[in-house]
Amino acid sequence: MTNRLKKFLALKAAQRRTVIAAMLLLPFTAMVLQMFGFRRARIILIWICDLRSVRGVANPSLTLRESPPSNVPVAVCNPDRLQSMGGETDFYGQAQETARLVSIAAYRGSYSGNCLKRSMTLWFLLRRQGIEGELRIGTRKADGKFEAHAWVEYRGKVLNDTVDVGERFAAFKRNFG
Repeated sequence: MTNRLKKFLALKAAQRRTVIAAMLLLPFTAMVLQMFGFRRARIILIWICDLRSVRGVANPSLTLRESPPSNVPVAVCNPDRLQSMGGETDFYGQAQETARLVSIAAYRGSYSGNCLKRSMTLWFLLRRQGIEGELRIGTRKADGKFEAHAWVEYRGKVLNDTVDVGERFAAFKRNFG
């Protein structure tokens, strides 16, 4: 077996599913962006993501099968916001792990995509998990050239780029996610 295959098989089943999903979503996201542009592509991805919640389940791993004791915080699975009753729930570790797996899919898969495609893929997968990621887009002028960049944040923490990306690029005020 090759080293890459060994590393892939060493991942947990859920991690392998996320990597495969990202490998499939990266070219799909690129195609949808090319065909429809950013605004419509975002709407299409939201629609696809929300199909699961239309059937009544936003995230099966977070759905409770029976009612818990009254002193246990309950995750409310809304695809737009994931909070817990009795306090905020922090899914930063899970969001970081998803970002890592998307990065693996981008750099080890057949299609890597640019920052926008990778960020939209990560944002979509986080949304499917019930985690509210923020798709950020920033611009700068460097050496007389206009540059744009996309990244994803969770509660103000950068997931798929360096922590200083907000200093290097002037982010739009609007959250595109």
